[in-house]
Amino acid sequence: MSIALTSAQTRFLRGHAHDLKALLQIGGKGVTPAFLAELEEVLERHELIKVKVAAEDRDARDAMIAELTTASGSALVQRIGHVAVLYRPSKEHRQIVLPRG
Repeated sequence: MSIALTSAQTRFLRGHAHDLKALLQIGGKGVTPAFLAELEEVLERHELIKVKVAAEDRDARDAMIAELTTASGSALVQRIGHVAVLYRPSKEHRQIVLPRG
Protein backbone atom coordinates (compact mmCIF):
# COMPACT_ATOMS: atom_id res chain seq x y z
CA MET A 1 0.00 0.00 0.00
CA SER A 2 2.00 2.95 -1.26
CA ILE A 3 0.93 6.54 -0.92
CA ALA A 4 0.05 8.53 -4.03
CA LEU A 5 1.27 12.12 -3.88
CA THR A 6 0.28 14.98 -6.15
CA SER A 7 2.99 17.10 -7.75
CA ALA A 8 2.23 19.96 -5.32
CA GLN A 9 2.60 17.62 -2.34
CA THR A 10 5.85 16.23 -3.74
CA ARG A 11 7.25 19.76 -4.17
CA PHE A 12 6.18 20.62 -0.62
CA LEU A 13 7.89 17.51 0.82
CA ARG A 14 11.06 18.06 -1.24
CA GLY A 15 11.31 21.53 0.27
CA HIS A 16 10.97 20.12 3.79
CA ALA A 17 13.52 17.37 3.09
CA HIS A 18 16.18 19.73 1.77
CA ASP A 19 17.86 20.35 5.15
CA LEU A 20 17.47 16.81 6.51
CA LYS A 21 20.41 14.49 7.09
CA ALA A 22 20.23 10.82 6.12
CA LEU A 23 18.88 8.95 9.15
CA LEU A 24 19.40 5.44 7.79
CA GLN A 25 21.95 3.81 5.54
CA ILE A 26 21.72 0.50 3.70
CA GLY A 27 25.04 -1.30 3.51
CA GLY A 28 26.32 -4.34 1.67
CA LYS A 29 23.83 -6.69 3.35
CA GLY A 30 20.97 -5.01 1.54
CA VAL A 31 17.44 -4.83 2.89
CA THR A 32 17.24 -7.04 5.99
CA PRO A 33 14.32 -7.60 8.40
CA ALA A 34 16.25 -5.65 11.05
CA PHE A 35 16.66 -2.71 8.67
CA LEU A 36 12.93 -2.78 7.80
CA ALA A 37 12.04 -2.76 11.52
CA GLU A 38 14.28 0.28 12.04
CA LEU A 39 12.76 1.95 8.96
CA GLU A 40 9.25 1.45 10.37
CA GLU A 41 10.25 3.03 13.67
CA VAL A 42 12.00 6.01 12.09
CA LEU A 43 9.14 6.67 9.63
CA GLU A 44 6.61 6.56 12.47
CA ARG A 45 8.65 9.08 14.44
CA HIS A 46 9.74 11.48 11.66
CA GLU A 47 7.35 10.86 8.69
CA LEU A 48 9.86 12.36 6.21
CA ILE A 49 13.33 10.80 6.10
CA LYS A 50 16.39 10.43 3.94
CA VAL A 51 17.92 7.00 3.39
CA LYS A 52 21.40 6.55 1.94
CA VAL A 53 21.65 3.50 -0.33
CA ALA A 54 25.21 2.21 -0.70
CA ALA A 55 24.81 0.03 -3.79
CA GLU A 56 27.30 0.25 -6.64
CA ASP A 57 25.08 0.32 -9.72
CA ARG A 58 21.94 2.30 -10.40
CA ASP A 59 19.73 -0.75 -10.98
CA ALA A 60 20.63 -2.23 -7.58
CA ARG A 61 19.84 1.13 -5.89
CA ASP A 62 16.51 1.36 -7.72
CA ALA A 63 15.61 -2.19 -6.66
CA MET A 64 16.47 -1.49 -3.00
CA ILE A 65 14.50 1.77 -2.97
CA ALA A 66 11.49 0.05 -4.58
CA GLU A 67 11.71 -2.71 -1.95
CA LEU A 68 11.85 -0.12 0.85
CA THR A 69 8.81 1.82 -0.36
CA THR A 70 6.79 -1.36 -0.89
CA ALA A 71 7.71 -2.94 2.45
CA SER A 72 7.12 0.23 4.47
CA GLY A 73 4.08 1.53 2.59
CA SER A 74 5.84 4.84 2.05
CA ALA A 75 6.09 7.15 -0.94
CA LEU A 76 9.31 7.98 -2.75
CA VAL A 77 9.44 11.76 -2.74
CA GLN A 78 12.82 12.22 -4.39
CA ARG A 79 15.94 10.32 -5.32
CA ILE A 80 19.27 11.96 -5.96
CA GLY A 81 22.27 9.70 -6.45
CA HIS A 82 22.60 7.43 -3.43
CA VAL A 83 19.98 9.26 -1.32
CA ALA A 84 16.24 8.58 -1.34
CA VAL A 85 13.63 10.70 0.44
CA LEU A 86 10.70 8.68 1.82
CA TYR A 87 7.42 9.91 3.29
CA ARG A 88 4.73 8.12 5.24
CA PRO A 89 2.28 9.85 7.58
CA SER A 90 2.49 8.77 11.21
CA LYS A 91 -0.35 6.62 12.53
CA GLU A 92 -0.23 8.24 15.98
CA HIS A 93 1.27 11.74 15.79
CA ARG A 94 1.01 13.46 12.42
CA GLN A 95 3.42 16.35 12.18
CA ILE A 96 3.41 17.21 8.48
CA VAL A 97 0.22 18.59 6.96
CA LEU A 98 0.25 18.16 3.19
CA PRO A 99 -1.25 20.81 0.91
CA ARG A 100 -4.36 19.77 -0.99
CA GLY A 101 -4.28 19.02 -4.69
